[in-house]
Order: sequence, then structure tokens, then C-alpha cells
Amino acid sequence: MLTSTDFSGLFNERFFHNFLPIPAIYELRLDVGTPDFQLPDITNGTLLKLSNYRGKQPVVLAFTRIFTEKQYCPFCYPHIKSLNENYEEFQKRGIEVLMITSTDERQSQIVVRDLGLKMPLLSDPGCKVFRRYRVGQALGAPLPAQFVLDKDGKLRYYHLFSFLDHNASVDTLLAKF
Repeated sequence: MLTSTDFSGLFNERFFHNFLPIPAIYELRLDVGTPDFQLPDITNGTLLKLSNYRGKQPVVLAFTRIFTEKQYCPFCYPHIKSLNENYEEFQKRGIEVLMITSTDERQSQIVVRDLGLKMPLLSDPGCKVFRRYRVGQALGAPLPAQFVLDKDGKLRYYHLFSFLDHNASVDTLLAKF
């Protein structure tokens, strides 16, 4: 049985603002705080502020590439599933995982439901936080990246997308704590 890919919703304003390639830039420094932000948490319907975690617990920021609620980056989809499957292990160690996507709130709600996400999914359709963290962009969406912040909000590790090494594995992220 042949199925066709559904491209509805792909060619939106976000797509055109992120079409041209901009490489990720290693600008943030280790052992220094990272930019604060506030975004809607789709999993529980609240606004989440990164600085609320400072002094309380370490955080993994997992910037992910979801084009629409029906189309995932082939490199990011397995990473999203792996983070979700291992979310309890992060929680057992006192670590919060914040997944950040550029899909809008409606699309993000579908992603949460369809993937059964346990971790917070933050919606950044204007890509402001993606740009603040300098993760780069190409072909309609920001690129994936992971940032490990200690309990005080200082950057301890980061991984920016490359075609040779797409995303930091769960084991790599857990090993940073």
C-alpha cells in the first residue's frame, strides 16, 4: 500500500523565516549561566521560566526539530522517543528535561498526545529562544541542540547539531551529572 506524505501546514511563516541555512555557533561559555526564557509548557498548560530551576535542580535543554505535528526530523524523532523513554531516569537523578520545539501550541499539543510525552514540551514558534541559544537553522526549522545546566544554571555541556553527530545520546547527557 502506498501512502503519500502530508505536507499541509509545512509551508508557514516559520518555515520561510528558517529556510536559509545559518550554522550553529559555539557562543555560550562553559561554567557561565545561560540566557533566561519563558515559554508555554504544552504538557501542563502553564508558562515555564528557566530561572525558576536555578538553585533547585539541574536541567537538560533539548532543542528539537519538529516541522509540523505530522512531520518530524528523521534525526530528532528517535532522540525525542529516547528522551521520553528515559525521562524517569532523569527524574530519579533530580534532573529536569525541557524539550523545546518551534511548532505552535496547537501542533505541540498533538505531538504531546501522539507521542505520549512525559517531559515538558515548550513551544517557541517565533524561534526566539532557538536564536538566543544560537543553535542554527536550515530548511524551514531551527537545528537541534542539547544544553546541560547544573543546579545553579551554569552551562556544563552542550551539543550542537552536525551531520556526523546529530544529537547527544541519553547516556552522554546522563554522564554529565
